[in-house]
Amino acid sequence: MDEKSSEVSAPQPTSTSSEPWQQHQEPDPYGDPNELSGLVAKAGTSNEAGTAAPSREALVEAIKTVYDPEIPVDIYELGLIYELDIADTGDLKISMTLTAPGCPVAGILPQQVADAAASVNATGAVEVYLVWDPPWDMEKMSEEAKLALGFF
Repeated sequence: MDEKSSEVSAPQPTSTSSEPWQQHQEPDPYGDPNELSGLVAKAGTSNEAGTAAPSREALVEAIKTVYDPEIPVDIYELGLIYELDIADTGDLKISMTLTAPGCPVAGILPQQVADAAASVNATGAVEVYLVWDPPWDMEKMSEEAKLALGFF
């Protein structure tokens, strides 16, 4: 047997991207097709009907464990979480933004949010949507975040 006949070819990936969030990516129908937008992260599994939903407070505390690595303030206090929609079953839809469209952690931050929220007891399926409207600005930060960053 020659060398070529003994080679085993590895299966080729169906996606050209190695980023896990891209398997959930949906193009923004109103914006730049290359800009991240729409559903970008998922975690957890749906609960049965009649299951108690987690408290908003518990979810916020979990999300507050996620930090933008370039800013020493959690993303909730930075004002990056725009909406936290909790269904009766505990399924969540989270709308969030980033400080800038070219944010270097765009590929990992939404998944960190989904995973943090999914870690709360009674949480079902979590979907994180990346939105750009309204655009983030420093006015969206909490007083605590402004104080921590020396804006007072």
